[in-house]
Amino acid sequence: MAEFALSRDPFGRLVLRDAAGVEHVGVVPVRAFPIGAPDEGLSLVSADGRELAWIERLGALDPARRTLVEEDLASREFVPEIRAIRAVSSFATPSTWTLETDRGPASLVLKGEEDIRRLGRTSLLIADRHGIQFLVRDIGALDRASRKLLDRFL
Repeated sequence: MAEFALSRDPFGRLVLRDAAGVEHVGVVPVRAFPIGAPDEGLSLVSADGRELAWIERLGALDPARRTLVEEDLASREFVPEIRAIRAVSSFATPSTWTLETDRGPASLVLKGEEDIRRLGRTSLLIADRHGIQFLVRDIGALDRASRKLLDRFL
């Protein structure tokens, strides 16, 4: 990992100072594998889209830099994980789903079955009509009623 320093400017933007002492304002952390390996492979990208630094593992950063990166990621990423599907308004689309997520109760409107994407054998990413992505990390971990409702759309 290249040496760099991270800080925030008075406007809250991330500032990266590289090994040569050059400051880059408005740096954005980008996960290489946001669902499969969220803490591995992060790129710090400049405002014009150039990679400035590569981070193999988020845990390898010192606490101060790690906190800055995690705060910035949290402010931009919102992918609630579905824990249970409580109700579905209709088995035809569009349909409204009532959910329990890791961030509390929620609902989504599924426009069509094409908005449910498989990420592997057991994971799904479901987009609602507003573009919010909901994650099902493991279909098998859902309760029986949730799996039964979900199966009607797969």
